[in-house]
Amino acid sequence: MKKLSMEELERVSVEEFKEMDKSPIVLVLDNVRSLNNVGSAFRTGDAFGVEKIYLCGITGTPPHRDIQKTALGATESVAWEYCLNTMLAMEKLKAEGYQICGLEQVDRSVMLNDFTPEKGKKYALVFGNEVFGVEEEVLNACDAVLEIPQLGTKHSLNISVSLGIAVWDLMVKLEQF
Repeated sequence: MKKLSMEELERVSVEEFKEMDKSPIVLVLDNVRSLNNVGSAFRTGDAFGVEKIYLCGITGTPPHRDIQKTALGATESVAWEYCLNTMLAMEKLKAEGYQICGLEQVDRSVMLNDFTPEKGKKYALVFGNEVFGVEEEVLNACDAVLEIPQLGTKHSLNISVSLGIAVWDLMVKLEQF
């Protein structure tokens, strides 16, 4: 067994990435305060070929060295847009036919492993503030709220971890690989 070289990985260039077909997934960051989490969202978005990332409210935007530290250049490949508030982004996404899914722990959440996305539909995944989560108004406007099942005492995951789990799960279920 040997690690693959960069050539063997056959990575696409930034230009090729921008031109390629994307997965039917958009990420929405609702008042995410950590620039490292923002950078991780870009890196995950690049890895899974998401269409776009919406940075809303207090969420930081590129260029910023703390975002770049974790994004590792993905801010150059992944399309993004800033919205003054998350509801503006959601209105736009609903008008474009996206099914909007918040990731949060609520009384009527659907466990991620029980969620079956429909092939041919587009999905927007909303991730909230590290302390307060997804805003209540935003949750009420979602088509579904998904929850990642957990067994420990904390019952919370870092946004970057939740984002990776949720996007990978949808990619597998939508047969994007």
